[in-house]
Amino acid sequence: MSTNTTDNQQKVTTLRVAQMKQRGEKIAMMTAYDYTMATLVDQAGMDLILVGDSAANVMAGYGSTLPITLDQMIYHAQCVTRAVRRCMVVVDMPFGTCSGNSDVALASAIRIMKESGAEAVKIEGGEEMIDCISRIVAAGIPVMGHLGLTPQSVNQFGSYGLRAKGEAEAEKLKRDARLLQQAGCFAVVLEKIPAALAAEVSRSLTIPTIGIGAGVGCDGQVLVVQDALGMNQGFSPKFLRKYADLATTIKTSLGQYIADVKSENFPSASECY
Repeated sequence: MSTNTTDNQQKVTTLRVAQMKQRGEKIAMMTAYDYTMATLVDQAGMDLILVGDSAANVMAGYGSTLPITLDQMIYHAQCVTRAVRRCMVVVDMPFGTCSGNSDVALASAIRIMKESGAEAVKIEGGEEMIDCISRIVAAGIPVMGHLGLTPQSVNQFGSYGLRAKGEAEAEKLKRDARLLQQAGCFAVVLEKIPAALAAEVSRSLTIPTIGIGAGVGCDGQVLVVQDALGMNQGFSPKFLRKYADLATTIKTSLGQYIADVKSENFPSASECY
């Protein structure tokens, strides 16, 4: 958490994110999908909250991000924005809303902004998404780009493995990053690419990069909150640092509750009216 109390209470905006890049201050971003968790993430002093389409995985139990709908993303974003006082809230555009039709993309982005109260949207993809991004930016809606491993394209990639290992794909990623900046994106996520490539891209851009599995050379980092807090058991990729083991804490606490109920230790006399 920032040691500057005034700065820590200041609302984060696209301007402030740009200034953080300029002065070399790293950007902390975390996902959230509900009111309770978003309250805690915001109060911790996080800079940005991503209402990710990863809600399809961690909240709904799907095997990929593809099934989540625009209405569901708006619902999760509404829950988060009700909680937030400081963080800038960015919402993923779900699969299908930016698939080559800029009219649909713009209408979807407008719905997210109007109905959720979020401050930006995030769009996966590079050159193929420029028309959609340009129209959304022109409408006054901030856009965060997303390159590298783009989970909405998992069926095309065939896996969730490291991206841009080869020279051709690395060159395309660098070109796409420049195009996203030119199209008006205020930041770009770089997911699961070689650290050296991510650092090179970060140095080449005037907009911030947010890494996940992309090394320390990015201008910021993002993780899924359930992963970072050790709630998502069985998921331990190389890039993930677990800051807590809440799965064990929660199961232990619930086990104690069960024991207390069955032994009539709960409720006690002091817990009755």
